[in-house]
Amino acid sequence: MESNSENSLKKNEVGTMQGIFQSLSYVGPAADVAILLLGTVEFALVASPLAIIVAWLSYGLFMIMPYEFSKYKANAGSYYAYAAGSTKNGVFGPMALFSWMGENFTGQAFGILGLSAFVFAISTYISKIPYLWVVFAVIITLYMFILPYLGIKISTNYMAITGLMEVLLLIVGSFFIIIRLGSANSLRPFYLPTGGALGGFFFGVIFSIVDFTGLGTVTTISEEMKNSKRNVKKSILIAWLLAGLALIPATYALVVGWGLPSIASFAVSPDPGLLVFYKFMGPVGFVLLIIFTVNSYFSYAVSKTNAVSRIWYSAARDKVIFPKYIGQLHKVHKTPGNAMLVWLAISFVLDLIMGVIFGPVNAALILLTMTGICIVTVHIIGNTSLTFFSHNTLKKTGESNLLYHYIAPTIASIVGLVIIYFTIETNVVDYIAAPTMLNLAFFIISIIGFLWIVVGAVAVTLYYKFRHPETLENAGNYDAEVDIEENS
Repeated sequence: MESNSENSLKKNEVGTMQGIFQSLSYVGPAADVAILLLGTVEFALVASPLAIIVAWLSYGLFMIMPYEFSKYKANAGSYYAYAAGSTKNGVFGPMALFSWMGENFTGQAFGILGLSAFVFAISTYISKIPYLWVVFAVIITLYMFILPYLGIKISTNYMAITGLMEVLLLIVGSFFIIIRLGSANSLRPFYLPTGGALGGFFFGVIFSIVDFTGLGTVTTISEEMKNSKRNVKKSILIAWLLAGLALIPATYALVVGWGLPSIASFAVSPDPGLLVFYKFMGPVGFVLLIIFTVNSYFSYAVSKTNAVSRIWYSAARDKVIFPKYIGQLHKVHKTPGNAMLVWLAISFVLDLIMGVIFGPVNAALILLTMTGICIVTVHIIGNTSLTFFSHNTLKKTGESNLLYHYIAPTIASIVGLVIIYFTIETNVVDYIAAPTMLNLAFFIISIIGFLWIVVGAVAVTLYYKFRHPETLENAGNYDAEVDIEENS
């Protein structure tokens, strides 16, 4: 498919560094350290560092798919475009896109509502001010629109500068704590639990895998990257390595710094990450972690806007699900402003309604349940698409690889299915055991997430397959690097 040059994203705008932090900012490592590690420690306890290592390695399997696909196509549609172009009839495209839309509408709660959750955890006084969280939600929503709207270079430069400082703080801070622990350091956090604790450990791993979500989103800015087919895969690998370097030592430092005998109290503390940083690094470390955690939420918000708007732009260009209006770019900034505006408006209203009903903290957790189900499904579809692409296309050129295109994606998909199963099963069991309003919400959102994929994604795919097969044949075929060569 050819792109209209007047409505094309700017070519050669960003490089590897910006690509790395487009991905890493989506992960939000400081926010993980301050808040999300609570879930890992709740289940894995002392073995949380080992759980994070296993989760990081497992997510590495998920990254094989975008790494491999990025060698052959530079398309802002990312996993949607990869899936659509993996078969001649393009049937995986609508399925991947609709599944990803489920994540798009709910995942922004991590930024819009998550910021309030973090600020409220710092001060019980602030958390008691009625609807103050709405002010935070408005501020971060405006921020996540304005900066990406002004251009890919501006937004990714911001993420690269602040993201690098964030990673350095976590690495330096973690090793400073480890050194100060002295004889208290222990190998126990790296021992695999036995007996009844083994189940909790693996649940902690499942919970932690989702913490690394977003490492492949550099693919969404591939049309704007220099030497995309070389630099995107490099960005994915470096972002994955940095995520491990930022989170693995930090998890160990927090767990041992908290105290192994009292680790059960870690998960019920409002701010264990901040408390450990304060204990070993004093007010300076405490304040720096607060600053970079707040920035981590803002960086995530910018990264997500970049990613979602470009996926929608690519799909609208292909005439799949979205109308032409969504695919219109700003005449000067060349950013998908219409897509940003529509997505953020829907997301903000959804977050506002859920926040009013359940409060910002619980609302974020509820919505992120569907986020996990949908994004893991997108990866499963992408993994399957890679196998089809290898069989249908790469086999003819001798580039098909049994390990990377068949075995590894299959293993990653099995891990993904396990995550989805335990996510839904846990919420169903919790509601049956304690039918509270909150547990009912988790139960309902799990079912909605399941139906969104099994009914919604399949229905959309069948619609295009039988009503608009010509649309699917062209979907996901655009390649920015080919476009550059043809117009140079």
